[in-house]
Amino acid sequence: MSTNYVFSLQPTFTQGLILGQLSIMFLLALILQYLFLDSTESPFETSSYHPRVNSDIRRKGQQNPPVERKRDSLDESGESADWFNALLQQVVNVYRSKLRNDLAGPQGDEVARQRVEAYANRIRPAGFLDYIKVHSVDLGNSAPRLYNGRTKTADDVDCSVTEFSVDYEDTVSVSLSTSYLFNYPMTSFARLPVFLTISLSVFKSSLTITPPNPASTTPEIVISFSPNFTLDLTTTSLVGSRAKLANVPKLHELIQHQVRRVFAARAKWPVVLPGLAMITEPIVREMKREMEEVLP
Repeated sequence: MSTNYVFSLQPTFTQGLILGQLSIMFLLALILQYLFLDSTESPFETSSYHPRVNSDIRRKGQQNPPVERKRDSLDESGESADWFNALLQQVVNVYRSKLRNDLAGPQGDEVARQRVEAYANRIRPAGFLDYIKVHSVDLGNSAPRLYNGRTKTADDVDCSVTEFSVDYEDTVSVSLSTSYLFNYPMTSFARLPVFLTISLSVFKSSLTITPPNPASTTPEIVISFSPNFTLDLTTTSLVGSRAKLANVPKLHELIQHQVRRVFAARAKWPVVLPGLAMITEPIVREMKREMEEVLP
């Protein structure tokens, strides 16, 4: 007669091993649930930490206007782009002002914060991330600087292109909080709160301006960045509810990789020459009509 060691009424080694493993798994689940995960509907209301943009950096950027950079040295292969940098600074300042709804001080900061928060929640993956709460935004006070302009012959186009070196260092940053959603064994079973402050350290690249092709039906100027660019971000992070993990390296690598991927995918901007569409469209329609008359 065989004996069932697992369901025996007398304690056995197998029963003790199984109960011990179940106890460890249960304790581990309790620790994760209590220390790191958050099952409340509004996890950020129970947390005492809310990230903010470094106030010293913001005061420095608001009180001190951008220092005029040293004029670019001239040599045989390059020329100064000071005039364009001054124009670019004014254009960037206009964009900053419009993002703030032309308001100064805390009111403008709040308008910019709300717009960034609305955009972040429009593009977030709703199945994986909870609502994104943006706590503060710093739009910076500088602009990209172009220098070392030169003309060279491109390999893929039959014309000369203009190339600049680009350098951008600023106080642009955003502080936000959200939660990673665990949808197993049920939807929104648990949340892992994440608190982030992301700021720009340095961006360096080469910018190429390709002139329009006269043979094209819609001539356009193409502005593109080199795929071999340098983008360094500074990330401050806290992960967890009661017990928090600070500055997780993998999270920093993931954020920087995603930002680089998005920028590389949008690093080319074709600009159609204004007014040519009104000229080319009637010509294209006439050519189509003539082809239809000729072909049966």
